[in-house]
Amino acid sequence: MMNRKIAYHQPAKDMDLSWQICSRARLSRDARFDGKFFVAVLSTGIYCRPICRARTAKESNVRYFPSAAAAAEAGFRPCLRCRPECSPGTPGWLGTPSTVARALRLIGETGLDESGLEKGGVELLAERLGIGSRHLRRLFLRHLGATPSAVVRTRRLNFAKKLIDETSLPINQVALASGFGCVRRFNAAIRKTYHRTPTQIRRLARQTGTPLENQYLFRLGFRPPYDWSAMLAFLAARATPGVEVLDSKTYRRSLCLNGCDGYFEVSIGEENDALTVRIQFGDPRSLFFIIERIRAIFDLNADSTEIVRCLGSDPLLARRVEAAPGLRVPGCWNGFELATRAILGQQISVKAATALAGRIATRFGRPFSAASGLTHLFPPPEVLADANLAGIGLPRARAETIQALAGAVCDHQICFEGIVESDSFLDRLCQIPGIGKWTAQYVAMRALGEPDAFPSGDLGLLHGADLVSSRELERRAEAWRPWRAYAAMYLWTIPRNRVPEGMRYPRPREQTALGRLPDEQLLRDSRNPHLF
Repeated sequence: MMNRKIAYHQPAKDMDLSWQICSRARLSRDARFDGKFFVAVLSTGIYCRPICRARTAKESNVRYFPSAAAAAEAGFRPCLRCRPECSPGTPGWLGTPSTVARALRLIGETGLDESGLEKGGVELLAERLGIGSRHLRRLFLRHLGATPSAVVRTRRLNFAKKLIDETSLPINQVALASGFGCVRRFNAAIRKTYHRTPTQIRRLARQTGTPLENQYLFRLGFRPPYDWSAMLAFLAARATPGVEVLDSKTYRRSLCLNGCDGYFEVSIGEENDALTVRIQFGDPRSLFFIIERIRAIFDLNADSTEIVRCLGSDPLLARRVEAAPGLRVPGCWNGFELATRAILGQQISVKAATALAGRIATRFGRPFSAASGLTHLFPPPEVLADANLAGIGLPRARAETIQALAGAVCDHQICFEGIVESDSFLDRLCQIPGIGKWTAQYVAMRALGEPDAFPSGDLGLLHGADLVSSRELERRAEAWRPWRAYAAMYLWTIPRNRVPEGMRYPRPREQTALGRLPDEQLLRDSRNPHLF
């Protein structure tokens, strides 16, 4: 018997889910739709991912839901075979600066603690978003089929299930790491949802091997296709020596969070449908935040099918998109670190900027020796605000810009977390002397995860689009909304031998300073357009 009455209705009509598309995706087990919707079976009371290998149910016996939270609120319990908690993020609200998208970003940044949304936090969340709590609930119901509290509750249970299955954490620590106030409430919630105790679920997981102390191994799913080699190539060119290490298969970096040091390592899974993540960190309560940030770095929630459909309709991008349909926008671990790296890259090459970043990490960052190749932690703004950056060979103007940015972060004038309105944040960022529109848009792309951010004054984009002015590029890019950040990645990264025949493409050259360019607007902004 199920603990809650199943809602025998078809939500697909109300949530703009196409019944025909959902049905075809379910019958073909199309991985491109994983996480876009969930399939609930009336006879079993279980909901699954569309890729579940269980016996296919009759169409009359299934219901479709836009999110796991919606299926759970209707009374269905998660499948233990396909594990809905491992599906990629729901992408239906991505691509637009919607209130729901901003709310979900805030939920991901603030974590899953029970002192949050279920204890009056919905009103606080709505207040931060500048709307009423009733309107926020209506928006969540319209786009996700569940209230904000239900979304948090489902995410908490899903993360707890992931910790039970994929780690050897003691059950009491699993309860704390997944945001439950006490083990008793955690056990009751797991039993109610899965009809099993946490211990029984862990026995079913069949874990192999014993991980090292404070080391955790996770699999993070994504919707194919995914161009892993392009992601690594982009990050490798911009990796800070001593803080980040990459090879042909793996990305590794050091981190400091809430006073605790650690590192993580990411590689592509053997089945090429998920990333394998190894985390070494002493405080399991931070695991949810770390996982969410890794998902953002590697853009795992992206809907490549929708992006390709939009960008592929433009002849300028069509062959590029066809050549690399799984290109993603790389994120970052820390917004301040990324902005500092962007400032370092002004008017110099990628290689030179990377060397300067390594000097900053070595001179001002704390030593770190827990992993091979990682020697330092990137210095926080409190350190760089008073650092003698000119002593590492940095021009005075850029040193002053970095110090001004660090000071603004220390004074809470600039905060890279919990951003509700990206436009107002970018306006404040541009008020810092030495930071212009290009840098702000680059930060929006990689630190804020804004899919429509677009540094239109970028030299690499102008050459890639075979245009001569940023105004022309902006007009052309209107057709690429709301995926202009992905269009920028295609213009930046696809080699000239993979672009349409007959397109004039710039000759191979050393990436040089904007100071040599004729465009006076670009000269005033003083931003090297495709280096950071």
